[in-house]
Amino acid sequence: MLADLAATRYVAPLREGGSLPGLVEADDLRAYVMKFTGAGQGRKTLVAEVICGQLARALGFRVPELVALDLDPVIGLGEPDPEVQELLKSSGGTNLGMRFLSGALGFDPLAYAVTSREAGRIVWFDALINNVDRSWRNPNMLVHRGELWLIDHGASMIWHHNWRGAAAWANKPYDATGHALALSGPDVAAAAAELAPRVTEEVLATAAADVPDAWLVDEPGFDDPDAVRRAYVETLLDRAASVHERIALPEGGADPAGRTPGWIVEGAGR
Repeated sequence: MLADLAATRYVAPLREGGSLPGLVEADDLRAYVMKFTGAGQGRKTLVAEVICGQLARALGFRVPELVALDLDPVIGLGEPDPEVQELLKSSGGTNLGMRFLSGALGFDPLAYAVTSREAGRIVWFDALINNVDRSWRNPNMLVHRGELWLIDHGASMIWHHNWRGAAAWANKPYDATGHALALSGPDVAAAAAELAPRVTEEVLATAAADVPDAWLVDEPGFDDPDAVRRAYVETLLDRAASVHERIALPEGGADPAGRTPGWIVEGAGR
C-alpha cells in the first residue's frame, strides 16, 4: 500500500504540466510533487499514475516513490494565486504525492544516450499501458544522478474513460513513431521476451491494490472498487502477451547498437 502522509505546506506550483501539480512538504519532512483530485483531468489521472507507476517499479524501472497525501483545504486560504487557491480548496482529502527528485534534469535525446535495450524496455512498457505522453515534445523522463527515471503516467490507459470499449483495447496497435526514444534503436522484441512474462495477474493486482478506494468509488458499471481494480488487471493482462507485435516505429532512424548510456560528450563518440 502507498504510505499515507499529510501535506503540511504548499511551496509552489509547477507549471510545466497541464494539471498544475504543486511542490509540497509533508509530515515526513520530505518534498513531493502533488497531483490533485480537483484538477481538470480528474481522479482517473491519479489512478493511472498509481497503477502504471507501481507496475513500472515492479518491472525494474526507476520511478519516484508514490505516496497518498492528505490535504486540508485550509492550506489554500493563504495562496495569492486564485487558480492555485481554487485547486487546493477543491482537492480536500486524499491526493497523490510523487517524491521530488532534487537536482534532476529533463531528458533530452541529444544530450543523454539510451541503449537499444533500455529504449526497447521503455517503448514496450508505454505500449502496454498505452502511454500517449512520452513524445519528443514532452519526454516525461528525468535524469537524476546520472540515471534515467520515468515520471507522469496520468495520460495512460485511455480505455478507462470508456470501460465499455476496454476489452477491444487489448488488440489495438501502439504508434511509437513520435516516442521520445523512437530513434534510440529500441529492441522491442527483446523487451517483450524479458518483461511480458513478468506482467502476471499477481503483479497487476498488487499495483491496482495501491489505488485508494476513494478514487474508484461510484464508477459507472461497477459494484465496488475491487471490481474496478479487476477490470484494470484483466485489460493489462490481455494486452501484455502480444502488444509488441503491434508497435509502430519509424523506419531507418535507429541509432547504432552498442552506444554507451549516459551524458553525450561532444567528440567522444557514441
